[in-house]
Amino acid sequence: MDKFLLFKELRKHRKLAEKRAVNYEQNKTAKVLVYVLSGFMIAYLMFFAVMLALIANSLDSMTSVEMIMAALPFILLIDFLFRFLMQQTPSQIIKPYLLLPVPRKLCIDTFISTSLFNSGNLTWFAMLLPFALMSVVFSEGIWVSIGFLFCCYLFILANSQWYAIVRTLINRSVFWWALPLAVYALIALPIILKGFSEKGFEQFFDFFAGMGTAIGDGRLWPYLLAFALLALVVAINRVVQLRSVMAEATRSEKTTLRSVSRFAFLDRYGETGQYLKLEIKTILRNKNPRKSFIFATVFVFLISLAIALTDVYDGQFMTNFWCIYNFVIYGAMMLIRVMCNEGNYIDCLLVRRENILKLLRAKYFFYIALLALPFVLMLPTVISGKWSLLMLVAYGLFTAGFQYFILFQMAVYNKQTIPLNTKLITKNGMENNYYQVVVQLVAFFLPLVFISILQVLLSDTVAYIIMMSIGIFFIATHEFWLRNIYQRMMRRKYVLLEGFRSSR
Repeated sequence: MDKFLLFKELRKHRKLAEKRAVNYEQNKTAKVLVYVLSGFMIAYLMFFAVMLALIANSLDSMTSVEMIMAALPFILLIDFLFRFLMQQTPSQIIKPYLLLPVPRKLCIDTFISTSLFNSGNLTWFAMLLPFALMSVVFSEGIWVSIGFLFCCYLFILANSQWYAIVRTLINRSVFWWALPLAVYALIALPIILKGFSEKGFEQFFDFFAGMGTAIGDGRLWPYLLAFALLALVVAINRVVQLRSVMAEATRSEKTTLRSVSRFAFLDRYGETGQYLKLEIKTILRNKNPRKSFIFATVFVFLISLAIALTDVYDGQFMTNFWCIYNFVIYGAMMLIRVMCNEGNYIDCLLVRRENILKLLRAKYFFYIALLALPFVLMLPTVISGKWSLLMLVAYGLFTAGFQYFILFQMAVYNKQTIPLNTKLITKNGMENNYYQVVVQLVAFFLPLVFISILQVLLSDTVAYIIMMSIGIFFIATHEFWLRNIYQRMMRRKYVLLEGFRSSR
């Protein structure tokens, strides 16, 4: 089989990967809601296109193409950040091919081509295409419009590869966050050197607006620049992916002797204390749970800092959103995958009756304890008078009660094992779990809608008391709903076992 046929076969495997996933049936149902939400996002982008077109048509200082090209760095930055929320972690299904006569570079090329031709890279055309039709076609002609859209598409493709590079490196070490920070600081250098003054922003916009001028004049250098940038990041991504994947595939386990913390203070809590030890040691000793915990803690710290030191989030809606979001970060990033880590040794947990129930109880206590960190970090907003203590306590109790009740339901439906240490290579591929996406959206936005309605109908104090009461109710009844989750898991025991075993 020549390289072209191998490439075609691997592309076929990649396309079938989602249908082979153990959560395929769940995803089929959950995708409907994801598509509906995507439709809302596209509608918002089209609305922004109308607003931008109206602004561009009223400007005399620059053309429509110059305006969008000047704003392109900000569009690409937003695109880069949203990929962390929407695009799955780069994963290469290379493990089954390691013992076969298949070039490893070809596997990486297949992954890169799949990411390049992903339909998600066309999302921004929901804004760019209407903008071009309303503002560029009639003022500068059809060919300039096509050239403008093509140039933007090349930059978006390059941005997708830049994301893949950064995400892969961050998976290896959190210190690689310094790379995107350094790159974006370099891009914003004119603004930084001028002390974020008006003149600095003018120089920044003038530099990128020059590409719009060149596109309007029919020059080739903007396209050559975009092609060169795309070729460069593809070449770098190819090297980074190959080295990262092979480093994981060929790594050997090293055992080092170290002092082991026994967490003896948990012994007094019996079996629940032992499962609490298991939860803590899973995070301390394993790469992927530890990184998730670190990322969640960093996000909590940064959001708390932004809330305390700026007045950007002082509006009622933003206050509600960031307070709820800050409390639920640990749940949304870690608890949403409940039992996925345990899928590596689920057979051992099923040896004795109610082991799973005790594990779920210990997890609940552990994640309630984690809420102390965002609570303490947000206390300065109470001390400064921006927020009330009643509000902070109400949202904390509501998260510990109702939102954790929602997130713990995933224990019944999660059936895909998450590797404890390997991140880039998998046997079956870590496909998007749309069921988890839907539950995350419910955990984030349902409380926000609920509290907003309460604040419209009632006073803030009464709304906070109602939320606090709901949270206390679910906390007080945690034994009942945890047992209900356990019983439903046992009814699906063989389905869960099959899923966890097949995805190891």
